Amino acid sequence: MLQKNTSYGYDLAEVLTTDHCRVIPLAQSAPIAHLDAKSNLPEGDMENVDQKPKSPLLRHAPFAIIVLAAVVGFFTLGDIVSFDTLRDNREALMAYRDSNFATLAAAFVVIYFLIVCFSLPGAAVASVTGGFLFGLPLGTTFNVMAASLGAFAIFLAARWGLGRALAARLDASEGTLKKIKQGLRDHEVSVLFLMRLVPAVPFFAANLLPALVGVRFFNYVYTTVLGIIPGALVFTWIGVGLGEVFDRGERPDLSLLWEPQVIGPILALCVLAILPIVIKTFRGQKDL
Repeated sequence: MLQKNTSYGYDLAEVLTTDHCRVIPLAQSAPIAHLDAKSNLPEGDMENVDQKPKSPLLRHAPFAIIVLAAVVGFFTLGDIVSFDTLRDNREALMAYRDSNFATLAAAFVVIYFLIVCFSLPGAAVASVTGGFLFGLPLGTTFNVMAASLGAFAIFLAARWGLGRALAARLDASEGTLKKIKQGLRDHEVSVLFLMRLVPAVPFFAANLLPALVGVRFFNYVYTTVLGIIPGALVFTWIGVGLGEVFDRGERPDLSLLWEPQVIGPILALCVLAILPIVIKTFRGQKDL
């Protein structure tokens, strides 16, 4: 005969033997009712539960290092990364390229990445150098690759530290800040494209500001890669003809970017980028 007894928090199976005095406890109900909550979580979530939040110092360290390097580089590298340095080392670079193309290409991408990642002076010089050393197709490819990777590094460093706190504050804000945040969310891709295409927006600002307002990383990635291609083409194109400029004893003219035949197509791309914002705004007013 089986009976259930819960007076002491146990499920008991009383097996009545011939002398009616044998009781066998099979399971304890209380511990089962109070199982640790982690046992119901997937393995990855259990690790997140046990993981302690990172210290503010650790979270802010990457971005602080970038800012410090940018300040030091501003005062120390201005005369080193220049067209004069490129002109003085022209023959040595060309000879090394001819004998060690892959090594020079890898070194160029790494150096350009560091320039962008730490916001060091010389990004324009590096872009022109890409065309000077590798030609238009490969030079543009290397320029876009290095600049994009550097931009991603700045974004992640800022997002990991200051950006996370600021984005959370914007999400909790009211009034004007909330409207700005919502407007950015509604037109995120278009705004990111505009920041890349408009020459007046500093490259460092276009790298940093999106991280501080909490844009989606995926949107940031592909708008960065596509958005910097027009400018990279122009600077690389200037670099392709840099040898002739040096032969004439002149310096490259970066004002070419503002020539009508160059700035015109870029402005046309800006119009295409802003068009979705105009359409959405017009539709919203019409619905009202």
